[in-house]
Amino acid sequence: MEVAANCSLRVKRPLLDPRFEGYKLSLEPLPCYQLELDAAVAEVKLRDDQYTLEHMHAFGMYNYLHCDSWYQDSVYYIDNLGRIMNLTVMLDTALGKPLEVFRLPTDLTAYDNRLCASIHFTSSTWVTLSDGTGRLYLIATGERGNSASEKWEIMFNEELGDPFIIIHSISLLKAEEHSIATLLLRIEKEELDMKGSGFFVSLEWVTISRKNKDNKKYEIIKRDSLRGKSVPHYAAIEPDGNGLMIVSYKSFTFVPVGQDVEEKKDEDMSDKIKEPLYYWQQTEEDLTVMIRLPEETTKEDIQVQFLPDHVNIVLKGQRFLEGKLHSSVDHESSTWIIKENNSLEISLIKKNEGLTWPELVVGDKQGEFIRDSAQCAAIAERLMHLTSEQLNPDPDKGKPPCNAQELEECDIFFEESSSLCRFDGNTLKTTHVVNLGSNQYLFSVIVDPKEMPCFCLRHDVDALLWQPHSSKQDEMWEHIATFNALGYVQASKRDKKFFACAPNYSYAALCECLRRVFIYRQPTPMSTVLYNRKEGRQVGQVAKQQVASLETNDPIVGFQATNERLFVLTTRNLFLIKVKTEN
Repeated sequence: MEVAANCSLRVKRPLLDPRFEGYKLSLEPLPCYQLELDAAVAEVKLRDDQYTLEHMHAFGMYNYLHCDSWYQDSVYYIDNLGRIMNLTVMLDTALGKPLEVFRLPTDLTAYDNRLCASIHFTSSTWVTLSDGTGRLYLIATGERGNSASEKWEIMFNEELGDPFIIIHSISLLKAEEHSIATLLLRIEKEELDMKGSGFFVSLEWVTISRKNKDNKKYEIIKRDSLRGKSVPHYAAIEPDGNGLMIVSYKSFTFVPVGQDVEEKKDEDMSDKIKEPLYYWQQTEEDLTVMIRLPEETTKEDIQVQFLPDHVNIVLKGQRFLEGKLHSSVDHESSTWIIKENNSLEISLIKKNEGLTWPELVVGDKQGEFIRDSAQCAAIAERLMHLTSEQLNPDPDKGKPPCNAQELEECDIFFEESSSLCRFDGNTLKTTHVVNLGSNQYLFSVIVDPKEMPCFCLRHDVDALLWQPHSSKQDEMWEHIATFNALGYVQASKRDKKFFACAPNYSYAALCECLRRVFIYRQPTPMSTVLYNRKEGRQVGQVAKQQVASLETNDPIVGFQATNERLFVLTTRNLFLIKVKTEN
């Protein structure tokens, strides 16, 4: 049985700025242009039966404004008349009205059980489209941006079951066989799930192909389904179609087509086995082991045997954990107790106080170590001298820019750690896994439309942009840009709805649910001389923060960033914010 390789993301130190001063608020006005829409955006509200957090993540926070990454400054939205409207900007001062490029064949108002219509720009001449009722369209558009050759024509449309939204799609041409692979997201009812939300997340990987140039008909040649318990933060198919990458809070597994319920239950059990069997933490004096108990476990079902250098745990007559401990314990003082949250807590007293254990049971990899925050702070304090140019720095001379012991409320990240997984398209098995730990997912952006979308993760106080490279086995994820202190800044914006950055990394931006847009620019050289008051050194460059307030009370439903402009969509207006190039 092949085991997925555990990988890590390699940060490029030259792209980090430990001396970053912070953002200076700029009161320089941002040119803002407003267009009134002929018809309102086709916003679909969550129904009463769509009440879970996953429904909110997938559909309630949906971005109704779509950016054509193949043609800069061209955005699209779908209105409640079923029209796909396009605005392509050449000159801000000579804006035209959004133009209709396509109209959905179906009357969406006749469907009660539908989702928002979704669109993805597969290539420079192809588009995948969902009307929100469960029907998928492949559309040949011609060269978009060229009005003479642009004509949207349906090449494939088929009902694919329950309603879905499109997450990603790619176009492939191999040996004159043209294929389009697309990822469809659904949230479905789990009839046999008696605990939890009662829903599961389904990702369907659909490949549609035309065998040769003479045959114009496109047909589905492959359908694969993945199941998970959380909406993926990020999901994309590799450019060659050989794999799939997913960033998610809970893991996904492939479900073979035609698999019956019993097999699904077995796979769910095998998925649970991949989770840590137990969690443990330690102090200088003792160790604590936490084990989640099966339902209806009583005290009589548990047997725990302590020996000076050995532990044996039996649950309901089956061996749970047995082996040689890393070091000796005081077995007579060690105890165990059943907690109210149906978990078993075991306390082991160390014989050698102060000794740090690298593992609980020798050679056992089934547990997960939880670091104690106080212990981390103590270790950091001991190692502080290694991070200074002086052998014994004066602690009062100057505080570091970010002190881990002075965390504020906005630093607390409640969501448990996510993981980045790569799945092989042929074997449907996980090949690479990256545990993201506290590296919170922030947003994704398409830097090069021929490559996979980049994803941005919080790294300490910064936000780091990663470009996946499926062809590079040694560097599958490349650190390409850093937004200084943005991880810290965005955490304080409790009303944020959408997050984006320019494809050339010149700025990042986020918008709140209503009215306000925040822009954070990369540091640029100063035309005047500035000095740091505390240190007395000259400051050569400064990073600016700008705030735009839209003249509307309508909620923001769409947000896109390009190198030149920010586009903000409300239900009845489209705003363009000109992001000036710094001198």
